[in-house]
Amino acid sequence: MNARKFIAANSRDALKLVRTEIGEDAVILSNRKVPEGVEIVAMAGAELAHLSETRAALTHFEQPRKAAPETLSPQALNQAAALGAKILESKAARMTESKVAQPTSAPASVVETVDQNHLINELKTMHAQMQEQMACMTWSNIQQQDPKRSALLRDLINVGFSPSLSRVLLDKMPVQEDIAWVRKLLVHNLRVADASGDIVTNGGVYALVGPTGVGKTTTTAKLAARAVVRYGADKVALVTTDSYRVGAYEQLRIYGTILGVSVHAVRDLNDLKLTLAGLKHKHLVLIDTMGVGQRDSRVAEQAKMFDAAGVRRLLLLNATSAGSTLDDVVKMYGGNNVIGCIPTKLDEAVTLGTVLDVIARHKLLMHYIASGQRVPEDLHEVNVEYLVHRTFKQMGKPASFTLDEVEFPAYMAGVSVQQAARGQYA
Repeated sequence: MNARKFIAANSRDALKLVRTEIGEDAVILSNRKVPEGVEIVAMAGAELAHLSETRAALTHFEQPRKAAPETLSPQALNQAAALGAKILESKAARMTESKVAQPTSAPASVVETVDQNHLINELKTMHAQMQEQMACMTWSNIQQQDPKRSALLRDLINVGFSPSLSRVLLDKMPVQEDIAWVRKLLVHNLRVADASGDIVTNGGVYALVGPTGVGKTTTTAKLAARAVVRYGADKVALVTTDSYRVGAYEQLRIYGTILGVSVHAVRDLNDLKLTLAGLKHKHLVLIDTMGVGQRDSRVAEQAKMFDAAGVRRLLLLNATSAGSTLDDVVKMYGGNNVIGCIPTKLDEAVTLGTVLDVIARHKLLMHYIASGQRVPEDLHEVNVEYLVHRTFKQMGKPASFTLDEVEFPAYMAGVSVQQAARGQYA
């Protein structure tokens, strides 16, 4: 590798020389104080490409049937990621030592501090660029080495699945298989409540929980309607804990009047326990809950109240929400008494990949699916084959938010860098 030395009066001028001579992708190897000012040793980032000839392909895409062209390993990426940190540490140490030997001067000290901060920021920027460039080279190599899996990975991400789950699915896929095998694996990993776990059949007390606008009140009415048809209106009761939203009780009361079932409002734990004690003769009691964001402190308070009263919970998941939001919802609303989930708003979602991804990764048990506002028509039993089929119907269709082949390495490079920052290489 051709490392070059640059000397200037100060850090800022030395970095300017580096940029002028080598370019924006320059990698700083060392820097130190010299009698002439500051010395920086740097090299072109492109020269790191030769490392691709000395490393094996990423573990996730190794093929036992033949030797794949070599590329950067996760260990090499980790070493490269640590390079910038070492440079920053050595720079800070040298700056501290140099300050001891220099005469004190307020204006000079200010200038030196500005130069130090500027250099540190430049090094951090170059460090991040180097990480991303190396990760991008890796994914470009992967595309060339295994175009079949790379194309399938891109398709899975484009229909809403996360990179992490997509890689797991493809890691398990035998060499001779294709997307049909991936579908079967998804179907196998999506858990569905069977007849013995049906809440309408078994009866009991259940609270429907979830963030604002997920469809809790409507889904409560749909479940109640199913129970009324099977067991009669006198065996079903509705309860609401939503005393915050204007008209919440009235909306549930209207459904109760239509179905012929009693409706009760509670405000706290004592109120809830007294109400449930008076409804012990009911086959099914459904509790509609307040609609607040998953980060609201009342979510934890509500969960504590239901746990104290022995109420099991069903988590409603909005199929139109982003994956990171759904992950957060599962985290905030989760607990031992959450027995499963009901995906809602399936009629509004373009693809179901995101909500199915969250359900599969968190191993949630699906009880029903909801796909509209009609009561009770728009509540259905879970058909996993249909859900997966509908998800993959969108595969290959162009859209504004889908990745093209040329964009894929840059996207996956960004994902890899983010995982590296969390200490989780792909």
